[in-house]
Amino acid sequence: MKRVAAVAALVSATGLAVAHGDDSHRDRPPVPAVKEQQPWGIAGDAKTVTRTIEVRMLDTMRFSPERIDIREGETVRFIHRNDGKVLHEFVLGTKQALDKHAELMMKFPDMEHDEPHMIHVRPGKAGDMVWTFNRAGEFDFACLIPGHYQAGMVGKVKVLPK
Repeated sequence: MKRVAAVAALVSATGLAVAHGDDSHRDRPPVPAVKEQQPWGIAGDAKTVTRTIEVRMLDTMRFSPERIDIREGETVRFIHRNDGKVLHEFVLGTKQALDKHAELMMKFPDMEHDEPHMIHVRPGKAGDMVWTFNRAGEFDFACLIPGHYQAGMVGKVKVLPK
């Protein structure tokens, strides 16, 4: 019981949500009415998608592509395909946010998330995420499953100004 309380307090203090996932998140409930602005953008509306990008997750601990260029203001549907035999995830963020979350994942490997900028995809499955990149800059994405991030399963999103 003390461990559960400690994990809840730690997660609450870091602003991370707990929940990880189903096979694909395609049946994820709609994004809450109040969308939370992040430094790397905000949850998008499927009706305003301007482009679809497929991201493959590989057991070589790599994403394909590893670099994505986007224009500020674009709403992108990411289709994540796990071509491997192990669970992978795709988490958007800043390097600092990903480092912090990866550290937590090492301590609590069964921690789950249910945020619009995070998705778990089981082997051989696919899932999608809709995100609006409303701020220019360079951002990161990664698989934060323990060992994957440390092995280099990371990528970059460059959001070009309007």
